Amino acid sequence: MSLQSIFGEEDVSFYKVQTHSKGADGSLPLTSEMLLDSPSGDLFGLSQNVGMGWAPSNLLGKQVLILGTQGGIRNHDGTPIALGYHTGHWEIGLLMKASAEEISRQGGVPFAGFVSDPCDGRSQGTTGMFDSLPFRNDAAIVYRRLIRSLPTRRAIIGVATCDKGLPAMMVALASMHNLPTIIVPGGVTLPPTNGEDAGKIQTIGARYANNEITLQEAADLGCRACATPGGGCQFLGTAGTSQVVAEAIGMALPHSALAPPGQPIWMEMARQSARAALELEKKKIYTKDIITDKAIENAMVIHAAFGGSTNLLLHIPAIAHAANCKIPTVEDWTRINKKVPRLVDVLPNGPVGHTTVKVFLAGGVPEVMLHLRKLGVLHEDVLTVTGETLGANLDWWEKSERRTMMKKQLLEIDGINPDDIIMDPVKAKEKGLTSTVTFPKGNIAPEGSVIKSTSIDSSVVGEDGVYRHTGKAKVFTSEKTAIKAIKTGGIEAGDIMVVMGGGPSGTGMEETYQLTSALKHLSFGKHVSLITDARFSGVSTGACIGHIGPEALAGGAIGKLRDGDVIEIIVDRNQLVGSVNFVGTENERLSLEKATKVLKERDLHPDLKPDPGLPDDTRLWAALQSVSGGTWRGNIYDTDRIIEVLNAGVKALGEEKTLVQN
Repeated sequence: MSLQSIFGEEDVSFYKVQTHSKGADGSLPLTSEMLLDSPSGDLFGLSQNVGMGWAPSNLLGKQVLILGTQGGIRNHDGTPIALGYHTGHWEIGLLMKASAEEISRQGGVPFAGFVSDPCDGRSQGTTGMFDSLPFRNDAAIVYRRLIRSLPTRRAIIGVATCDKGLPAMMVALASMHNLPTIIVPGGVTLPPTNGEDAGKIQTIGARYANNEITLQEAADLGCRACATPGGGCQFLGTAGTSQVVAEAIGMALPHSALAPPGQPIWMEMARQSARAALELEKKKIYTKDIITDKAIENAMVIHAAFGGSTNLLLHIPAIAHAANCKIPTVEDWTRINKKVPRLVDVLPNGPVGHTTVKVFLAGGVPEVMLHLRKLGVLHEDVLTVTGETLGANLDWWEKSERRTMMKKQLLEIDGINPDDIIMDPVKAKEKGLTSTVTFPKGNIAPEGSVIKSTSIDSSVVGEDGVYRHTGKAKVFTSEKTAIKAIKTGGIEAGDIMVVMGGGPSGTGMEETYQLTSALKHLSFGKHVSLITDARFSGVSTGACIGHIGPEALAGGAIGKLRDGDVIEIIVDRNQLVGSVNFVGTENERLSLEKATKVLKERDLHPDLKPDPGLPDDTRLWAALQSVSGGTWRGNIYDTDRIIEVLNAGVKALGEEKTLVQN
C-alpha cells in the first residue's frame, strides 16, 4: 500500500469546495404560540426537516416513525452494491418506502430509522452465534432509544422479519405503552422450483462428510436454496413463528404473516399498515390497549396450533415483560399445549412439510384462528391494530374475497388442497399431528428443559405415543467437537449426545442447528438423541432436548455427565410429560434415587469452561439476564432486580454508597 495507490490521480474538480448554500425556499409554518411554548428541539427539528428537503408547507402533519431492520445497499434495480447479512432484511426498505409514501399521501410526515440484524443461519457453528440471542436485548434497547429520541412522533411502524430483529422489534414496541404501534412482518422467501429449502441446505457439509451427497450436488443445491432475494426462511422456524406471533398477539394486521416478498400483496400490506397506524393514533388506541394478558395467551395458543419454534418460549415472555403483562410460566405453556392441537402441516414438522408461503395461501393465521374459535380457546374480545376486536377480524376474514382467492390460487397453481395444510382438529389427529412442546424434568434437568415433541420422527415413537430412548452418553464440551464427531463417524445409531457449556454463561446460549440438522438429514440420525443446555434453531426437529437448567457452568447436573453414562429419556407426546435422567453407567445401573445422589456428588466435567472467544458484551448480558430470572423468564433485563442485586453487592463489599435508587 502507498499514498499513491490510495489517492491516485485526483480530478481537479474535487478541489472546488462550496462554503455556503442558500438553503430551502419558503418559510417555516411557525406560530407565536409555537415560539413561546415549544421546546427548542421541536423548533430545530423543523429546520432539520426542511434541510433534508421536506417541503415547509407540509411540515405540520402527524409524524410517524418507521423503524426497520434493513441491511445491505441495493441499486434501484435491486442488484447488490453491498450485501446484507441475509435475505430477510434485504428488501425491508421496500416495505418501509411503501409505508412512508402512504403516510405522506395521508398528510403525515414519515421518519425512518434502521437497526440491521444478524443471520442465525450465517453464524451457525461460528463465534458469531455468541452474539445471536444477546442481540435481541441490545436491539430492543436501541429501538427504544430511537423512538424516545424523536419526541414528536405520534405513532410507530416496525418493519422486521427474522430471528432476532423481529422479536427485538416486538419487545421494543411492546414497551411503548402509551403510543400506537404496529408491526409489518417482512415475509418469507420462496423455495426453489427444484432444490432444497434453506433449512435442509444447511446440512450439505454433514451429508457430504457421510457420503450421502456429492460435491456437485452440494454446490448446485446450495446455489438455489434462497430462490428470491427477500424474506425469511421457507420453513416455520423462529423467523416465521415470530411473524405468526406478531399477528396472533394483535400487533400486525390479519393475514400479514408469511407473505411472499416483492409481490403486490406484500407491498399493499405495508400501505395498509400505514393507514392502520394513523387510524390508531386518531382513535387513541395505544399499545397497552392491544398487548394484554389475554393477547399474550392468544399468541401462545397460535404458537401451539402452528407447531412453532421453541425460541418463542424466550421471546413471548420478553414481550409480555415489556408490555407489563404476566410472564408465562412452564405451567402456562403446558396447560395451553394440552388443550390446543397442532393444526398446520408446515416445514420442519410435517408430516408432508409444506413451505410457509403455502401456509399463507391456505389462509395463514386467521384461517387457523377460525378452527380455534370453534374450540373456544381464543380470547376474541381482545383489541387489535385494526382498531377492531379479534372476533370482528375473524368475522371479516371468514367472508372475505381475499380468503377465497388465496385458497383458489393454491389449489389451481400448486394443486394443493388448503385443508391439507391448515386442518380441522379431527383431520389433524387422523394425520398424526401432535401437540407442540413438552418440558421434561429429571436429575439431569431439575429446573426443566424443552423439546419440540411434535417433531420427533414418528417411526421411533411407540404406538402409545411415547418416545423412549435409553442409551450411552457421548459427551462434548463444545458444539465444535460435537459436529466433528458427526462428520467423522464418532456418532452412531443409539447414542445420546450430550453437549454442555452452551448455556448463557458458556456461549451466550448458542443455537446448535449444525447438530440437529445433521441428525435430521442423516440416515441414522433419528436413532440419536441430543441433550444440551444450549438452544435450538426454530427449524430443528428430532429427539432434541434443550434449555436444560441449571446450565452446566452454573453447576447444573448436565455438566457432571461423562462418556459411557447411561441416560434414560421418556417423552409422552400425548400427555406432554417427560423425563431425562442419569440412571447409571455401562457397568452399573442404579435406582433413580441412588443415581441422583451419585450425580449430585460428582465434580463438573474437567474440560468444561466458557468458550475463550465469548465476548465481554455477551458475558455482561449473561450476568444481567441471569439475575433477572434467566431462560425461563425470557432472558429479559429486569431493571429493578438488577439494581437490587447491584446495591446488595456494593453493600457486601463494604461500600457505604448506594449505587442507584429503585
